[in-house]
Amino acid sequence: MGTRLTLYILIALFAGIGVGYALNVSYPAGDKHLAEIADLLKLLPEVFLHLIKMIIAPLILATLVTGIASMGDSAALGRIGGRALAWFITASLISIGLGLLLVNLFQPGAGLNITSSTPVSDLATADLTLRHFLLSVFPTSALDAMANNNVLQILVFSIFAGLGLSAMGEEGAPLVRGCEALATLMLTITGYVMRAAPLGVFGAMASVIATRGLGIIVTYGAFVAEFYFGLLILWTLLLGMGAIFLGKRVLLLARYIREPILLAFSTASSESALPKLFEQLDRFGVPRRISGFMLPLGYSFNLDGSMMYTSFATLFIAQAYNIPLSAGQQVAMLLTLMITSKGIASVPRASLVVIAATLTQFGLPVEGVALLLGVDTFLDMGRTATNVVGNAVATSVITKWEGMLQVPLDPDAPEPVPPHDTPEHGRRGLHLDPEV
Repeated sequence: MGTRLTLYILIALFAGIGVGYALNVSYPAGDKHLAEIADLLKLLPEVFLHLIKMIIAPLILATLVTGIASMGDSAALGRIGGRALAWFITASLISIGLGLLLVNLFQPGAGLNITSSTPVSDLATADLTLRHFLLSVFPTSALDAMANNNVLQILVFSIFAGLGLSAMGEEGAPLVRGCEALATLMLTITGYVMRAAPLGVFGAMASVIATRGLGIIVTYGAFVAEFYFGLLILWTLLLGMGAIFLGKRVLLLARYIREPILLAFSTASSESALPKLFEQLDRFGVPRRISGFMLPLGYSFNLDGSMMYTSFATLFIAQAYNIPLSAGQQVAMLLTLMITSKGIASVPRASLVVIAATLTQFGLPVEGVALLLGVDTFLDMGRTATNVVGNAVATSVITKWEGMLQVPLDPDAPEPVPPHDTPEHGRRGLHLDPEV
């Protein structure tokens, strides 16, 4: 299974759709037996995601600490961080701007006049204040941050720990080696957990289709199709930007990340793809000292698919309620989304929360969020997969920018051991690719 995981995931994806459809047509709407079966099927992805969440905190902590400690000096870390933020801001502008452009072009909400009684009061927009965001970044306890899988807080603690261990030199070497061993352990556990991925994908698809049917896609067909068309354009733009730095090797990157993309799409969870993305970027030639810093940062600040969705969906709601927005208001909305989307890493149902907050700020009906709830699961699959693509491209580009891209391994090779020698300007111990 380790070498044919993609095939098994695809088989599970289509099998889940088939089983879900068969259950949906076999039971009347609202039947309690159908709900019970769907609930049982949902156990598979829930158990799989619990196993993934078990890995996330120690994996991020270990990779960040070892990556920063082996960077050699804080100047290298600052340079990589500055380049990463420049890339993230550029990608954010492109993602949100593309969403605004396409929703104005297609007008998917024009004339819909859809009403819904679905409650949206659980979308706590107050969580998006600047004060809340800044306080949520800095942990009061490293253990509490790890217990809650708070990526931003783990990131902050790991930066301090990595810089401290780097400054300690030989005195901190035992702890660095311990973190290296922990990272290797997490990679080994990831290999075990990934064997359950097809079961999680099957259960997730079967449960959703069984309860909602294939008709939910048809109901909002135009909106879903136009959004996915926008994601296709965004993928092309992101890979095109990557090609400027990586050349033809960007096509190789697309091949290497196919399994993380499928996992993210099938489960609608970025967390499910993160361990496998680390592993595949190792094989592509990205040293863990770069990916260990870039990916956690990217999953907090570089959610390209989610950002495009927020602008697309906000204007869709305005169109559905026949509320025109001027070009100036839309530019203001773009800048607002640029800021609010950066603070959503730890907020449940993050994209919907950002949309609700933006609607409130611009005087649009917040209850319009209910129009999205019926198909949000299917839209979430696409935007989550796009987040994986965006972060893989960003990490690879920054690696090339730093001159640290290594010779690629076979994408189905055994799990690689990330190089961890103390580097000279971050490069010692790497098998650098002479062609790049």
